[in-house]
Amino acid sequence: MITAAPPLRRRLASLVYETVLLFGVTAFSTSISLLVAVLFQQFKSPYFQQATATFTFFVFGLYFIWLWTHGGQTLPMRTWRIRVVAADGSPLGPWRALGRYLLAWLWVLPGWAAASLLHVVGWQFGLALALNCLVMAIAALIDKDRQFLHDRLAGTRLIVAA
Repeated sequence: MITAAPPLRRRLASLVYETVLLFGVTAFSTSISLLVAVLFQQFKSPYFQQATATFTFFVFGLYFIWLWTHGGQTLPMRTWRIRVVAADGSPLGPWRALGRYLLAWLWVLPGWAAASLLHVVGWQFGLALALNCLVMAIAALIDKDRQFLHDRLAGTRLIVAA
């Protein structure tokens, strides 16, 4: 039996907690990138920042995909009693988890792209990202099952964990 989605407030609190934890994951991936750059004397390479960002993107993916396919919860999701499952209530497989991870970037990429195209900088860039997140949160209120857009598109859903 599939349960109702957790309240939006709880899901957003989990999202904020997840963001804080990702600072640690980012520090880990950046440290690895710096170590590799120093070992191969590529620290001044013009591609260093892009390589670090790409590596961090893959580390984030591994983090989420592993945890979603092994219990359906990250630490913030466990704290806030939220679990991600397939739309039919079954555990996530790796391909569905990968799809959910990629689609979750809808929380930031459209705002980032719009701000970049409009050459927005500083606090206005942050405002564009915040507006993007607001639109995604409002979309969950409009959804008939109160699910996030990326969950709907990925064929997943958030449920209250027992």
